[in-house]
Amino acid sequence: SDTEANKSGVTEFILLGFSGSPCFQLFIFILFFIMYSLTILGNFSIILLIITHYCFHVPMYFFLCNLSFLEIWYTTASIPKILAIFLGRSRSVSFMGCMLQMYFIFSFGCTEHFLIAVMAYNQYLAICYPLHYSTFMDVSLCSKLALACWLGGLLIIFIPAYMITRLSFCGHNVINNFYCNMNSWIALSCTDTHFLEITAFFIAIIVIVGSCVITLLSYVYIVSTILHIPSKKGQQKAFSTCSFHLAVVIIWYGSTIFLFVKTFRQTSFERSKVVSIFNLIVVPLLNPFIYTLRNKEVREVLRNALHK
Repeated sequence: SDTEANKSGVTEFILLGFSGSPCFQLFIFILFFIMYSLTILGNFSIILLIITHYCFHVPMYFFLCNLSFLEIWYTTASIPKILAIFLGRSRSVSFMGCMLQMYFIFSFGCTEHFLIAVMAYNQYLAICYPLHYSTFMDVSLCSKLALACWLGGLLIIFIPAYMITRLSFCGHNVINNFYCNMNSWIALSCTDTHFLEITAFFIAIIVIVGSCVITLLSYVYIVSTILHIPSKKGQQKAFSTCSFHLAVVIIWYGSTIFLFVKTFRQTSFERSKVVSIFNLIVVPLLNPFIYTLRNKEVREVLRNALHK
């Protein structure tokens, strides 16, 4: 009935995207399209490279392959709809479509936090315990850790997603963003969202701050070990790799902590849009280049492939 429809809320949402002239919208479309294409191409190339070359069948590249596969889906969950909005196509998205987009963006985001923490821990074992590394990190443990990252990310977001389906929206359906996220649902709801906000805040603390602590502690031990390397050349090589990894980690964690580790009522939507760009587009684009093209082995294999 109409009354029940009003009680449960709305059937579709309108995404505002970025404000600006048609020229600005076109510029943003071209920029996002290029970045999205490079992200897909870069990450797919890494997966292909790792699968087809036996020398990359080691834990570090196994996790990197997972990360690249994840980045493809993480960006695909949001960017095609964003591109359609910038092209002036339909800004509307169905209730279920919006819910699914929010679920996949957040669950893939959580999976990425877990994977980055596992990759940092793997680096820590490789650099700090090189003699025992192969006994610690065998095929079985790698598979279990990767599976735990994927399952953890996909399952943890079920809780707030289910709570969102219980909210009422009373006809408010304009989302001041270019994708469906939790902040927007909370801002639009005309029912009490206090329990949802607390749940989302604790999930953010567990996922973001928890994985950030593991990642940073791993890098503290890595840097400490590097400083004890006797040769200056060895130190420079290790620092060169780690500094680029850390740069990506800082951008990723900085943007996610800004977006999610706070109460949602404090959110400035315009500022959140800008930070979301780093989160949804910049980091997935940087990851393949930072983690692989900084690696001498990968550059060598690519050079040989191009020569052929």
